[in-house]
Amino acid sequence: MHPIFSHSRRLLFYVLIWIPIAGLVSYLLVVPGAISWRESLLLSGVLCILTADACLAVWYICRVMPLEKTEFGRLVLTHLAGAVVVSGIIVYVEILLARLMARTTRWFPGLATRLSPEVPLMVGVAIATYLLAAAFYYVIFALEASKQAEARVLQASVLARDAELKALKAQVNPHFLFNSLNSISALTSSDPLRAREMCILLGDFLRRTLGLGEKLTIPLEEELSLVRSFLAVEKVRFGARIQMQEHIEKDTMGVFVPPLLLQPLVENAVVHGIANLVEGGSIRLDAKFQNGLLAIDVENSFDPEAPPRRRSGVGLANVRQRLLARYGNRATFDARTEGGRFCVAIRLPAETEVRAS
Repeated sequence: MHPIFSHSRRLLFYVLIWIPIAGLVSYLLVVPGAISWRESLLLSGVLCILTADACLAVWYICRVMPLEKTEFGRLVLTHLAGAVVVSGIIVYVEILLARLMARTTRWFPGLATRLSPEVPLMVGVAIATYLLAAAFYYVIFALEASKQAEARVLQASVLARDAELKALKAQVNPHFLFNSLNSISALTSSDPLRAREMCILLGDFLRRTLGLGEKLTIPLEEELSLVRSFLAVEKVRFGARIQMQEHIEKDTMGVFVPPLLLQPLVENAVVHGIANLVEGGSIRLDAKFQNGLLAIDVENSFDPEAPPRRRSGVGLANVRQRLLARYGNRATFDARTEGGRFCVAIRLPAETEVRAS
């Protein structure tokens, strides 16, 4: 559809812009002194109406001859020829009109003769407006192409982000499952009953995580329930060596967070902290509102002198990347050690409703 007719405001602006142009042409016709204001206003009005109609048609020429696909020489010659032809037709109609007015009324005697010296002016106006219209349409095409390119880039970015989120989220369960199966394998020979109990709890945890792959966010209350289910599996192996302390503000329970966001942090606390302590240790999980954000802190005991485990920090890196992919710079992730405690601090937007993106 023609861009001028696609919006009523554009059409109104297009009509109004010709009023000052008609006034300028009238002034230029009056200046030499051969044509009166009444004659010049009539002639310039007709000239601008014809030129405005011609400029609308220029859009179709520009559309079939886009800048990026048309040779420069051909483009210039086509528009110059079009400008000359259009201006010639418009001026010819103006002269016919002047002759008709002079013959049919007594108010415009000899108008066609007096108008002849102004023919170059009218030709120049018609050519200039034609070329300006062509330039204007090419600018519109360029802006539309830029918007379409931005939309494609944005869509590609969203698709890439969603793919990254799914890939990162898919790493969580396999990583935990790998560690749990190793623990079950170790228990089968030493304590078959505990191995059986761990299998049941592991199955319950995996059942509860079914369907999370399609969810971008879940309530914090549900996420905490998954963490407790995970700890139930690990407590079969470590028993009283794991002590869990929760300090959760009630109002934060309804805040939506990415699923399986906290489980890797608690798993990291168990595998790289509690497991290395003979007497065990504690894990502290806090959740509260802070400066309009949801603040989550996970702390655990650890042995600073224990040798680093292989693949250390995979869970932490996963959480960091998921936060970055979903929230960008609106979320922060900080991991540090303070004495004999390892601390992870997360700050993310406090979304209280499900977001589609």
